[in-house]
Amino acid sequence: MHKIFAPLVLAMLTASSGVNAASGPEEVWRQSAPADGWAGMEGGTTGGAKASAEQIYTVRDIDGLRAALKKGRDTPKIVVIEGIVDAAGSRPFESREDQAERGQIRLPSNTTLIGADKNAGFINADLVLRHVENVIVRNLMIQNPWDEYPQWDPKDGPTGHWNSEYDGMTIDGSRHVWVDHVSFSDGSRTDDQNGTNNGHEVQHHDGALDVKNAADFITVSYSVFRLHDKNNLIGHSDSNQSDAGHLRVTFHHNLFQSIVQRTPRVRYGQVHLYNNHYVGDRKDPVYAYQYSHGVGVGASLISENEVFDIAGANSLCDVVKFFGGTRYEARGNLLNGKILSPDAACKGALKPEAAGWTPPYAYTLLPAKAVASSVKETAGPL
Repeated sequence: MHKIFAPLVLAMLTASSGVNAASGPEEVWRQSAPADGWAGMEGGTTGGAKASAEQIYTVRDIDGLRAALKKGRDTPKIVVIEGIVDAAGSRPFESREDQAERGQIRLPSNTTLIGADKNAGFINADLVLRHVENVIVRNLMIQNPWDEYPQWDPKDGPTGHWNSEYDGMTIDGSRHVWVDHVSFSDGSRTDDQNGTNNGHEVQHHDGALDVKNAADFITVSYSVFRLHDKNNLIGHSDSNQSDAGHLRVTFHHNLFQSIVQRTPRVRYGQVHLYNNHYVGDRKDPVYAYQYSHGVGVGASLISENEVFDIAGANSLCDVVKFFGGTRYEARGNLLNGKILSPDAACKGALKPEAAGWTPPYAYTLLPAKAVASSVKETAGPL
């Protein structure tokens, strides 16, 4: 029997996601992405909305999850997660190859993956959407995976560097994805536990949620990103010019708390950000804030009615970095309670210029002064 959501949680989940209130869990499970972000465009994102009764599964462990995802391949399905699913199962990862194989959870097309309540989620898991379409991930906690076997690259930088694999979620070459009411965090394995080797800090975390290789029509809404360094990378590399014309992503009503950088860092994509709340401290002992928005090669960002509460930040140049791109349009934003001027020229970069596009969907902006309280009440699993 499927677990029933509490009526209050149902109402909050549906209202904060811009969809109609539901009377029971299946109505929530079958919801499609609202039309207030890129995932609602070009036919929209429905996930497993059309799943038959036989293609609705409740799972509590990694074996049950893998079995459910395989059944019917790309046939519409709804997979409900109860409790915490450990991708490692009953035994720890034994090698780099073992972690790469057992830690990865690949989602098929036409799938809705949703938590039964606010206590559902994943540890030791690398959720991968690779060359699939029409996927919804909602109401889950994700502890960003800890790479047990990071690799030393002596040719990375002037003196070498440690590199890690595995994101909390990777959207790779996939289209029409809605990520909603999900939390991403380093959780119990924070970066102060990294240690050092070869004279360098060892990296055990990669990204939280990355979008790359011409992925398209993505919305990330009402989610929480907390305690992480390199958070959201949009676009694989400067040389990957095939990303141009893709990587259309919306972030709205999300909380970014104690994140060092990349919320997001963008190449080539058209990224719309509105009503997000950013909280950080440039002197944080573990996750010292560097910047929020990174404007890379070919990137074009629009930022509206966003709130930056960053201890030690004073201007646009403290929250935005320009990595070869200048198309950054900002309006209505606040930095530490004051209007954030969008016109500052940052050291080493040209003055920001117009994005050159307009979001093709209807959306409602909260006034910036209401964003912090609204995001606090609505973002994350419910």
